[in-house]
Amino acid sequence: MTLDFELINEKSECRKAVLLFHGLTGSPFELKKYGQFLYKNGYDVYADCLPGHGDKVEEIYTVKYTDWLEFAYKRFEDLNKKYDEVFVSGLCLGAVLALAVAIKYKDEVKGIVSLSTTLFLDGWRLPWFSFLMPIALSTMVRFYYNYPECEPHGIKNLKVRNVIKRLLQQGNVGMNDFPMTSIFEMLKLSKFVRKNIQEVTQPILIIHSQEDDLTSTKSAKLVNSKISSTDKEMIILKDSYHMVLYDNEKEFVYEKALSFLDNHSEIESEGEARAACC
Repeated sequence: MTLDFELINEKSECRKAVLLFHGLTGSPFELKKYGQFLYKNGYDVYADCLPGHGDKVEEIYTVKYTDWLEFAYKRFEDLNKKYDEVFVSGLCLGAVLALAVAIKYKDEVKGIVSLSTTLFLDGWRLPWFSFLMPIALSTMVRFYYNYPECEPHGIKNLKVRNVIKRLLQQGNVGMNDFPMTSIFEMLKLSKFVRKNIQEVTQPILIIHSQEDDLTSTKSAKLVNSKISSTDKEMIILKDSYHMVLYDNEKEFVYEKALSFLDNHSEIESEGEARAACC
């Protein structure tokens, strides 16, 4: 279930790339259509399973947030040696990682597309007793409990939701529950990013749903207000839940992301070059 992918235009020797990070207990599958769209519009695209999210599902119980950070840093460093421009983007946990990379590599990251940024677990579908989560996470309970993935699976569109639900049950695209240990590590990562968020200076596009079932707009608003970037845009969607790359406004999200990348890239894509010539 690694589902890693690299979309590389070998013939044109593309000089710009987008590094994508998936969400907690997910996989690069959730980024596939988004990545294909960016690739078709002139960008090489890379997405890998984060530590603890591959074929050995038991590894997620021992993964640390520092493992995610080191993986993200190394992946960015590798691409930065190969390309003239590297953008970072992510969904959920992946958006937090994209911000962490931008914090560390201020002068190298070309821009950020942050989707459903999860700095707080305060979405509307969390149970009423979720306020007790910090207490449980600070005890040994976190090693013995998994929070089950449940309706609406982050998707407002019922048809798409049912498809994703079947795939999750089959174990083909991600885990069907959230181990408390991984939630604990994600919140530690989120705390690290919140503490250093003012270090983000790059151009950024923040997209978040008003009805995000996992994390409210508080996360997006914090990023927008605390970063040092002067070139920033925040978009609040009105007809989606958490999984904005697969929900009712996915085409809009794709187009806004592409527009942001194109506006901040100094390298013409092959398609743009052809249009300029003809």
